[in-house]
Amino acid sequence: KEESVVWIYTPREWVCGCCGALRPRYKRLVDNIFPEDPEDGLVKANMEKLTFYALSAPEKLDRIGAYLSERLSRDVARHRYGYVCIAMEALDQLLMACHCQSINLFVESFLKMVRKLLEADKPNLQILGTNSFVKFANIEEDTPSYHRSYDFFVSRFSEMCHSSYEDPDIRTKIRMAGIKGLQGVVRKTVNDELQANIWDPQHMDKIVPSLLFNLQSGEGTESRSPSPLQASKKEKESPAELTERCFRELLGRAAYGNIKNAVTPVLMHLDNHSLWEGKTFAVRCFKIIMYSIQSQHSHLVIQQLLGHLDANSRSSATVRAGIVEVLLEAAAIAASGSVGPTVLEVFNTLLRHLRLSVDYELTGSYDCTNIGTKIIKEHEERQLQEAVIRTIGSFANTLPTYQRSEVMLFIMGKIPIPGMHPMLHSTGSGPEGNRMIQVMLLKSLRQVTCGFQTTNMLTALPNSFLDPLLSFALLEDAEIRLLVLEILVSLIDRHNNLPKFSTISIISDISVLKLKVDKCSRQDNLFMKKHAQHLYRHIYLCSKEQSSVQPHFEKLYSLLALISMELANEEVVVDLIRVALALQDLALSSEETLPVYNRCAVHALSSAYLNLISQLTTVPAFCQHVHEVIEMRQKESPYLLPEDVFIENPKIPKTLEKLEGELLFQQAKITEVLGGSGYNTERLATPYVPQFTDEDRLSKRKSIGETISLQVEVESRNSPEKEEVNENIKIYNTHRHIWLDSVGVEEQEKERRRQVVEKFQKAPFEEIVAARLISNVSRLSERYVLINLIFSLFLACRPPPSPSGTITSSYGQTQSRSVPVYEMKFPDLCVY
Repeated sequence: KEESVVWIYTPREWVCGCCGALRPRYKRLVDNIFPEDPEDGLVKANMEKLTFYALSAPEKLDRIGAYLSERLSRDVARHRYGYVCIAMEALDQLLMACHCQSINLFVESFLKMVRKLLEADKPNLQILGTNSFVKFANIEEDTPSYHRSYDFFVSRFSEMCHSSYEDPDIRTKIRMAGIKGLQGVVRKTVNDELQANIWDPQHMDKIVPSLLFNLQSGEGTESRSPSPLQASKKEKESPAELTERCFRELLGRAAYGNIKNAVTPVLMHLDNHSLWEGKTFAVRCFKIIMYSIQSQHSHLVIQQLLGHLDANSRSSATVRAGIVEVLLEAAAIAASGSVGPTVLEVFNTLLRHLRLSVDYELTGSYDCTNIGTKIIKEHEERQLQEAVIRTIGSFANTLPTYQRSEVMLFIMGKIPIPGMHPMLHSTGSGPEGNRMIQVMLLKSLRQVTCGFQTTNMLTALPNSFLDPLLSFALLEDAEIRLLVLEILVSLIDRHNNLPKFSTISIISDISVLKLKVDKCSRQDNLFMKKHAQHLYRHIYLCSKEQSSVQPHFEKLYSLLALISMELANEEVVVDLIRVALALQDLALSSEETLPVYNRCAVHALSSAYLNLISQLTTVPAFCQHVHEVIEMRQKESPYLLPEDVFIENPKIPKTLEKLEGELLFQQAKITEVLGGSGYNTERLATPYVPQFTDEDRLSKRKSIGETISLQVEVESRNSPEKEEVNENIKIYNTHRHIWLDSVGVEEQEKERRRQVVEKFQKAPFEEIVAARLISNVSRLSERYVLINLIFSLFLACRPPPSPSGTITSSYGQTQSRSVPVYEMKFPDLCVY
């Protein structure tokens, strides 16, 4: 085969012989590059001749490749590995030098030789074939190929990534060769539409798990940046670091339609190897994914994670918590692009799993499809709930203000409120279930409102949000009340002043706090005009709660202080001072059954706030009066100040004696000094009384009336001038009833108007139409009855003249005779 057979004629006979010089030139050039001793390596001079020949006669390139492939196969079979290396080196040089149209046939021979090496049992041959393939993958071909397939290479390189060779050094080299081979396949095929689609699930299901398998060995080196450029040489040579670079390159080339195929194998790998529970590796994988993909595709990864969370709704709490933690990290990296177009759907999914976790915790178990009934571990469910709440806050931080307002309304609509929103009806859940879901959703709402800033409070916080929120401030549950106060404080704080009021204290000079105070805008004025009385009422009533402790009073102080700086105009300042003085009266009242600690705490809250507001108003006489009262308390009653109350071991007496004189802030004195500075003295002189609901107002009015009547009755019995006193009592009672009736009518009219407006704002259109129809029908029926009554009265009082004339009475007076209606004759025009 190697030499041409030639027949030579001589005078005696024909002679058969061989002549090497007559063999094809390309074969002679190929043979000349192989030395006698393979250790000497490739003969470079002859290699240059072969390269020049291939460039001069490109039509011979496919034959050169076929001949080299033939020699390499023979050398592999004969275990002459030195010549195998020389053949591959020659193929690599020819491949790098030639870019003609005939290179496709040469590439087929090249890939055939690489495949032969990869199928060998020797690790060195596998590594040699991989290196040649990587060099080939870096070449940009001028002509497309329509029939080339890389399925074998994907399978073989993936298998090498999972190598379990005995020698650890050789095993590492084989795995790294497999990773480089997969990287080469991706580079060669990902941008060529004529090649096999590397993004197909059949390929991704092999490539991605192989990469993740090797990435696990480097779990200690966390990925902190989009590309590990500053890694040392040793780290770059490790399989984990090489895998990360390959994985990043793969994801960076993924288009919009390929994200799902690239991420799904990651989710399946984490499921199959129970890697969600550890969280660390799962978080690292998705950090790589989020940093590598194009930013506009981030929401696709988030949606896949949410879908996977739904699919694992009956998995253990640790698995669900791991998925939620990954969502938390992914949302923080993706920033504004994390939520995507379906904003409320993201939060709806998270809230659904939060409610599901509460239900699991209450029932103690749930049905699992694979292992039957699974017992719940309460602490694991609590960890999951906290993770979901943090994730909701992380997603909310990526949204603009208007979308965050929608999310706040959406969450508020999910909170079960008796009489307003539907309660929780799940198996095993009752009042405790409703309370738990209220707490969890309010914690979620607190996370969403953290850092919330808006220029228009009126549109950002409508009635549909504030009314149900404030209704929670009146519940007996101390934890729920504290959450509501924290939410209100977060909403009002728009200049980050909240950390400066985290504790209650008497500050002699508030300039050291460096507060940021802006002029109240027109929108803020409208907001306070509409909602101020509701806020004051809830601050007052929260202070009355016996279950309130130090955190409640601290949040009340923060709320009062932030309203003073964020939403205060002159009228609001006056009302806030009235509220502070009303709190002082509340602590002094003998009617309230407040513990001693709560009375001291309310006094301390009132004094701390009046100290703050006096310095904000910058009225010297007001500041002096407040300062004098505080100094007197420091000397005689330090338990009325926050420094002795809001500490770990409060220094309060067992009983609180009656306070008066210089220990109290005087409303008359404050009204006088502020009136001189242009404040509304009439409003300042009026004690603040909270606006109670109808039930509270009626019960309060009844109790006041009974008390006054009892006092008057006792005094009248003991008075010597009984008649005069009785007359005064009658006059007093008359005036009292007139005043109460007028106030009651006015309040009833206001309430009726409010109900009408609320009905037209919130009730469905069909309900409004039906109510209007019923009222119209009833109004028409009333009119019909009234008209019949008028006619009957008219006919009974003044009967019409009888057709037969008049009759004369016995007294000589003429009298009309009464004729029954059915006998009367009416003109035709009057008959209907």
